[in-house]
Amino acid sequence: MDEWGLLERSGGPVTRSRLAGDLRALGVEEGDVVMFHTRLSALGYVAGGPRTVIGALLDAVGEGGTLMAYCGWNDALPYDFATWPAEWQEAVRAEHPAYDLALSEAEHANGRLPEALRRRPGAVRSRHPDVSFAAVGAEAESLTAGHPWDHPHGPGSPLARLVEAGGKVLLLGAPLDTLTILHHAEAVADAPGKRFVEYEQPVLVDGRRVWRRFRDIDTEDGAYDYSPVVPEGTCPFTVIARDMLDAGIGTRGEVGAAECHLFDAAETVRFGVEWIEGRLRR
Repeated sequence: MDEWGLLERSGGPVTRSRLAGDLRALGVEEGDVVMFHTRLSALGYVAGGPRTVIGALLDAVGEGGTLMAYCGWNDALPYDFATWPAEWQEAVRAEHPAYDLALSEAEHANGRLPEALRRRPGAVRSRHPDVSFAAVGAEAESLTAGHPWDHPHGPGSPLARLVEAGGKVLLLGAPLDTLTILHHAEAVADAPGKRFVEYEQPVLVDGRRVWRRFRDIDTEDGAYDYSPVVPEGTCPFTVIARDMLDAGIGTRGEVGAAECHLFDAAETVRFGVEWIEGRLRR
């Protein structure tokens, strides 16, 4: 959509103060620890783009609050790297740059906001190459420190610590299927058929590039086979989130021109675990 179309949809420019006011009306409060997912275009014409959105989020949570976003790594190797022809693997092993907390870009598919957050002065980023998170604010260090190499969506992960901190999850114009906190629910749920992947990535250890092997739930093809309980072509997270909203968990509201949702992280994980265990054990 062109700029004029965005302006018309949002009833004029979406400014930092307008965004902050809308966020407070949605339920974001001073001192909150908020993980956010954003589809920037859904907000309308944002005057100043990602910088304005992050500024408004920081205004809403205040000096005692914290923001967190899922970054990942745009140059992470695919899970099937080990199946490539030997000479291709050798070339990559020789020269692929290591994951670098300061230099490695956030995954482009996650939009512009995670990259903007990780570049913000004072931002910290977790050490896991495939599942990194960036955070800014009072709880940033405690959320991201010591990110487990294996099972990076499980206990001890930034997602687990968000729950422990009484955090919230904000979908700022982003669809329900972006509710990444449900990967934590998948990781801790006790249900049959849980699927895992093992893969390698180059990382920095004491300034040296080394190759490390990792194990995680399969977030690419799905940690579980949801086909018996989810309609074909529908993301399981969308179904879980809709059921959660129907159960009275989470709030809906408008920020800028976008329909947005705010969820309590602990309630979301609890509901997700119960949903997975209840549906997939049948």
